[in-house]
Amino acid sequence: MPEQSYYLGVDIGTTSTKAVLFNKAGQIKDSHTVFYPLHTPNQLTAEQDPEEIFRAVLTAVRETLRKSDISKESLKLLSFSSAMHSLIAVDAQGELLTNSITWADTRSSKHAKHIKENLNGHDIYLRTGTPIHAMSPLSKLLWLQDEKPEICEQTAKFISIKSYIFHKFFGEYVEDHSIASATGLFNLEQLDWDQGALDVSCVTKEKLPRLVPTTEQFTGVAPEFAAFMGIREDVPFIIGASDGVLANLGVDAIDPGVIAVTIGTSGAIRTVSPVPKTDPKERTFCYVLTENHWVIGGPVNNGGIILRWLRDEFASSEVETAKRLGIDTYDVLTKIAATVKPGADGLLFHPYLTGERAPLWDANARGSFFGLSIHHQKQHMIRAVLEGIVFNLYTVLLAVEELTGEPARIQASGGFARSELWRQLLADVFDKPVIIPESFESSCLGAVVLGMYATGEIEDFSIVSDMIGSTHTHHPETEASNIYRELLPIYIRLSRLLTEEYESISDFQRKHMK
Repeated sequence: MPEQSYYLGVDIGTTSTKAVLFNKAGQIKDSHTVFYPLHTPNQLTAEQDPEEIFRAVLTAVRETLRKSDISKESLKLLSFSSAMHSLIAVDAQGELLTNSITWADTRSSKHAKHIKENLNGHDIYLRTGTPIHAMSPLSKLLWLQDEKPEICEQTAKFISIKSYIFHKFFGEYVEDHSIASATGLFNLEQLDWDQGALDVSCVTKEKLPRLVPTTEQFTGVAPEFAAFMGIREDVPFIIGASDGVLANLGVDAIDPGVIAVTIGTSGAIRTVSPVPKTDPKERTFCYVLTENHWVIGGPVNNGGIILRWLRDEFASSEVETAKRLGIDTYDVLTKIAATVKPGADGLLFHPYLTGERAPLWDANARGSFFGLSIHHQKQHMIRAVLEGIVFNLYTVLLAVEELTGEPARIQASGGFARSELWRQLLADVFDKPVIIPESFESSCLGAVVLGMYATGEIEDFSIVSDMIGSTHTHHPETEASNIYRELLPIYIRLSRLLTEEYESISDFQRKHMK
């Protein structure tokens, strides 16, 4: 009997790196996750140690293969997914000059505003598809020029975390088109670094990695790393794409008219177009999956990270209850939220605790409860937090619909999809059926499918519909949807009315909370 083939997807995320081993049918053989911290010494800074993340990649791969006990010959490829918008400076010897400055870092918010207002930011967005925001490396580069010019003088290359890892493996700085398309420096039509954006950033092409398609293959990984991970030196590494676009592929949301909703630490709404599209109102992104697949949508900063804040700051008794019962704290919180009727008795929560990307694109945005009255209790606040996260995603969907039309169906994934309450909440707020694949490893599965496509093992992406396995479907409940139709206009108007106040309060915080 011939030996079965296996494929390893590696997802380099914001809070962890996960390796998942699939067989050709998309069934999971084994997986391993390595967690690491996001360093936030103040409310603006969000950095990570690139070496710590590289070690996490090595360990995740090694432990997954060790547990699976497959032969080296049966592993056909490794394919990579990665978080977007990271920026790292290295010198001519490849030594780190900075940590990895992540998407969540907002120190460049004033530089983003300057680009928007004074440096043809709108035109740059239309060419690059990356909204002008503190998340993007374009804004971070201006911040570095102003705040740390000595680092810029020493820098030989500005790279992403994936570029850093591939340099460790293969000795060359490369950037896939997908990660590059999230920098604000990449021209969507030319598939090359955008000269206008480079002029604004004061960076030349020579200081950026070599661009490659998402299907680019590398072999000959450094022997010491191959030995550590337990792989052949000649096994193909597929550079892959960003986590968001691969999540679309991994949940079978690659046909036009299909919307993917993901809530992990952050969240996103995404759909696929055969051609690049940008939004005259600058609310959405456009990123590369392949040259024939362009992912259009909007990311939100505030997904599961808000629930973690709720748990850590307000739910100590619920944490203790969960420990005693041997269950997950989040299960306790969602059960409490389920005791409150939809709409939380008119309590609204704007979840902008880390600023916000789509659709506001305002790093100064701040969170708030609105409608709080004497009869509201903790359970109402928990329910309002869950609803506020989904309300925010719905506002992104409205922007995407203007570009691509009303969706035919919604595919959902991410850690939130494990919760029946959240799944139903999504269906009720969106007022549409929501389909959730049973497998939650969408980015890793997407990476594997892209890898199989890159190596010629499959001719197109249609195989993924058979690989995602069984699904859950939730239909909207009329009464709940009607309540949300009343509340959503209030929620949206508030976020717009508070724009000036967001800037005022964030200025106060920067002044007094250093």
